[in-house]
Amino acid sequence: MIKRPAALKQIRLGLRRSPAVALIGPRQSGKTTLARQLVPADSARYFDLEDPTSLARLGEPMTTLAPLQGTVVIDEVQRRPDLFPVLRVLADRRPLPARFLILGSASPDLLRQSSESLAGRLETIVLSGFSLGEIGAGSLIPHWLRGGFPRAFLARTHADSLGWRRQFIQTFLERDLPQLGVAIPAAALQRFWTMLAHYHGNIWNAAEPARSLGVSEPTVRRYLDLLTGVFMVRQLAPWHENLGKRQVKAPKVYVRDSGLLHALLGIRTEENLLNHPKCGASWEGYAIEETLKLVQPEEAYFWATYQGAELDLLLFKNGRRIGVEAKRSDAPTLTPSMRIALDDLHLEQIVVLYPGSRQYALSDRVTVVPLADLAHRTWARIFVHPGKDRARGRARAASAKRSSKRPNPGPAQIKQ
Repeated sequence: MIKRPAALKQIRLGLRRSPAVALIGPRQSGKTTLARQLVPADSARYFDLEDPTSLARLGEPMTTLAPLQGTVVIDEVQRRPDLFPVLRVLADRRPLPARFLILGSASPDLLRQSSESLAGRLETIVLSGFSLGEIGAGSLIPHWLRGGFPRAFLARTHADSLGWRRQFIQTFLERDLPQLGVAIPAAALQRFWTMLAHYHGNIWNAAEPARSLGVSEPTVRRYLDLLTGVFMVRQLAPWHENLGKRQVKAPKVYVRDSGLLHALLGIRTEENLLNHPKCGASWEGYAIEETLKLVQPEEAYFWATYQGAELDLLLFKNGRRIGVEAKRSDAPTLTPSMRIALDDLHLEQIVVLYPGSRQYALSDRVTVVPLADLAHRTWARIFVHPGKDRARGRARAASAKRSSKRPNPGPAQIKQ
């Protein structure tokens, strides 16, 4: 089993800060596995609402939950929305004998119900699949190809992984979304999702998908917002600066899990991926998702002007402005877009992520960093102080050079 210490730490911190924590995300992303590391599945404090026994135990929720102490887990909470008012009452007790970890498949209705009923009492944590930091830099290529869903990544063969991802997409559209109250036909959403995969990494324009699907632009927008709300798609918002330049104001769209993207595009193997026209866009989306998992910024945007300048990712973290570019090339170079972004956006640093193995500087504020470094370095070391690593390396090299020039002491030089 792949350990996820950072996610467990985040959950434990949330439970210390708040009387209730909502761990949300798509099915099969590992929520239940993490929860069972905190509370065993056979504990009286664990409720799985897909289990008829747990549903029966919660027939009288106040009577069942009020005596419990410690951490209480309620899995698949979206099946019992009537529990939220009960949890609000239990979360307001003083002293607080129990804290609640509620697990649910992400949905707009679940988020709305929990935020309304548990306002000021609930901390929300979004869980995606395995990150590069959790599986290690040595597994970067299979992680990029298969994505982060545990069963897809850990499958015995590429064919098994692809089969699981295709089945996941079908089940998600035909069963999971209807259970969340979505009434859109599964076939229509699958056509839209597949079309969206071909727009991966592009600026969104609803007109062409609407024409292709034979629906209105507001309908296509509703489809996009739905898949965004269930964390299958990322809409990366545009950043606007007061520059006197025409800037792009539509979002960029990405399929969040690279493995699902490749399944929708019909990519089976690493060779298929490297020869596919969307290889560069896939790499960009993968680098962006792994960056966001590591940095966890307060805000994230992209930036582009109609004059051709652009920045793949603009991060705001601890009062800093950091730019990120994803380049699938052997040796990225300093581009006019990078220079313009540094000046126009007042960036502290631009980090260029690439598939190589060596870090090097393009300028005082632009550093090329291997994407694999995201697996074993902190966000600050990569995105804020990469120059310190260069300085340390130069200092070590200079010290070694000086040492090599010193003569070895002969017998007469050695003090007795």
